[in-house]
Amino acid sequence: MPIEIYLNVAASGLLTGLVYGLMALGLSVIFGVVRVVNFAHGEMMTVGMYVAILAFTTLGLDPLVMMIPIAAILFVFGYLMQARMINPFINRPEHSQFMLLVAVALILVNLQLIFFGPDARGVQTSYSFDSYQIGPVIVDAAKVYAAVAALAVAGALFAFFRFTLVGKAIRACADNYQGALVVGLNVKHLYALTFGLGAACVGAAGAMLVPIIDVTPTIGPAYTLLAFVIVITGGLGSMPGALLGGVLIGVTEALGGVLFTPSAKSMFAFAILVLVLLFRPQGILGRKTS
Repeated sequence: MPIEIYLNVAASGLLTGLVYGLMALGLSVIFGVVRVVNFAHGEMMTVGMYVAILAFTTLGLDPLVMMIPIAAILFVFGYLMQARMINPFINRPEHSQFMLLVAVALILVNLQLIFFGPDARGVQTSYSFDSYQIGPVIVDAAKVYAAVAALAVAGALFAFFRFTLVGKAIRACADNYQGALVVGLNVKHLYALTFGLGAACVGAAGAMLVPIIDVTPTIGPAYTLLAFVIVITGGLGSMPGALLGGVLIGVTEALGGVLFTPSAKSMFAFAILVLVLLFRPQGILGRKTS
């Protein structure tokens, strides 16, 4: 095939990968601070996707316009979930946390099946069939807008953790739990804020994906698994690693689907995961634990 086809596919994968990275960024933030693995991550994203679809079908609101309101809704949901449900499990065995969050995931999937049914749903915006050409590369406008929005949200999150007092307090909790308690930080509140931010990221990512893919209640587990692959590839707890992992997986899946078959694209994402675990177990940008 002409080289232009591979360039187009790689560009499409890169743009989608940035949205994947934002999705995984929420999981990475939660684990990096709270040390809890959110096994309901993909299911929370489908909640955001369905809210975007409802806003589009009933009010005519563009999913990207709804990105911030959906992120706010998921923030509140995540905050309350951490404050009321997960905080009591922080010091319990990991298998208890695992069962709790798996139960939440199953509840979310079945609630969505009850309310929306099993059929796939999507939206067609005014720019669904638009595209941009940059030299030999042609990219979908919907993917360009989603990727730009993902970079903006990720940049805002980086700035929040680096420059705000609350962000620095959250980083202090992640670095030294006991020290944060000694200096008087409200760790439970900061944990809930962190979980809310992670949920907001995945909600925003869901709104960005709505113009690109169709949603069903049962796609949540697949995206939870994809988020794990991305986070482990990039490095657990590394925010830049989550974005890098998302781009790497997005491009790999896109090229794998063209070179072989679309049904085999996930195989290449897991192949990268295996290679990373073999040669750099801490992830591409992860830090070794002493």
